[in-house]
Amino acid sequence: MTSAVADAPPQPADAPPQPADAPPQPRDAPRPPADAPRQPTDAPRQPTDAPRQPSLRRLRQFNVLPDRDLGQNFLIDSNILRVIDRAASLARDDVVLEIGGGLGVLSEYLAPRVRHLHVIEIDRRLQAALDDALAGLDNVSVHWEDAMTTDLPALAPAPGKVVANLPYGIAAGVLLRTIEELPSVECWVAMVQREVGERLAAAPGGGAYGTPSVIAQLSCHVDVLRAIPRTVFYPVPNVDSVLVRMIRREDPHAAPSPALRALVGGAFAHRRKTLARSLALSHLDHGRSREELRAAVQELGHPPDVRAERLSAEDFRQLGRLLGL
Repeated sequence: MTSAVADAPPQPADAPPQPADAPPQPRDAPRPPADAPRQPTDAPRQPTDAPRQPSLRRLRQFNVLPDRDLGQNFLIDSNILRVIDRAASLARDDVVLEIGGGLGVLSEYLAPRVRHLHVIEIDRRLQAALDDALAGLDNVSVHWEDAMTTDLPALAPAPGKVVANLPYGIAAGVLLRTIEELPSVECWVAMVQREVGERLAAAPGGGAYGTPSVIAQLSCHVDVLRAIPRTVFYPVPNVDSVLVRMIRREDPHAAPSPALRALVGGAFAHRRKTLARSLALSHLDHGRSREELRAAVQELGHPPDVRAERLSAEDFRQLGRLLGL
């Protein structure tokens, strides 16, 4: 999660290229002498349009090799940070959770704009780079943990927004986990693999529609805001990305209960079977006979042999009520 800015030092021949829309580098720009005093790290930072230190410099300075097993593709286009800022409607009183701090480019962009920033990062190899990015910022808590096992409800102050460039391997799982375990969060803005974004926002009837779609949409309004070019990341990923925004529904009872989440999972467990048959095979029929399940489906306005992919998130909520969940 990193970004190149206009004052980046010259690139070595083997360095990844600057984004096509990066501002031109002036050849005759004055450079400070090598022994010029550094700015004190405890000086207060003011919000800027781009991060102070580019990711490409940190990659070289701290000898960071991206770990593909951890899904590390660092952001190298600062324009995306402004897009994220607008999508999340960041405000000075916000408490934000960033998952996957990486080289700290998104972190150092967010922190001066919000009241408190939580950063979860699993890779200790990035500590020097992240410390460099966050020097002088006293409103940041860094949690060196796995985002899939972190005690999210223990985060204090409680986050109200999630903003992240998510590692591909955990994107869907961690978003669904934060929906369930962080009721304080009202807005999510995340860069994710295009397949994940399309699945979360999918409408009934499509091949991408499934359990993650229903679980997310039961709690949130989900939108894919825009495509993200592969070239804004280093290393360039083998898949496309999108920016997803989720806004929690105002109804406090919208969040699905564990029983309803299990019902949805069972309904999609055998996609080629009818919904009633899939629930029976998954032992999630809640003691209802096949005829009772088919009758409940008909009461929702669907044919008795309907498959799960035809039911909307609200249909599943109503089905849960009919089954007494």
